[in-house]
Amino acid sequence: MAPQQSIDPQMAAFLEEEKRKAMFNEVVAKLADVCFDKCVSKPGASLDRYESACLSQCALRYLETGQLIMSRISGGGMN
Repeated sequence: MAPQQSIDPQMAAFLEEEKRKAMFNEVVAKLADVCFDKCVSKPGASLDRYESACLSQCALRYLETGQLIMSRISGGGMN
């Protein structure tokens, strides 16, 4: 095994930020996929009121659930 190499702190910060961006993009893509499949039965030129409200509520629930899970995993709360 090669000895551990020292990583430039700026490069480490850059890589961490890029990892966060990639994770965020994954969440957004998954959210769009799940909520679109759940709420839009017939894609058209625009969304009707039901589809629009459903997408908003679905996205909100998805994000709130993700935050709750992350909070529990990190030990931030068990209520």
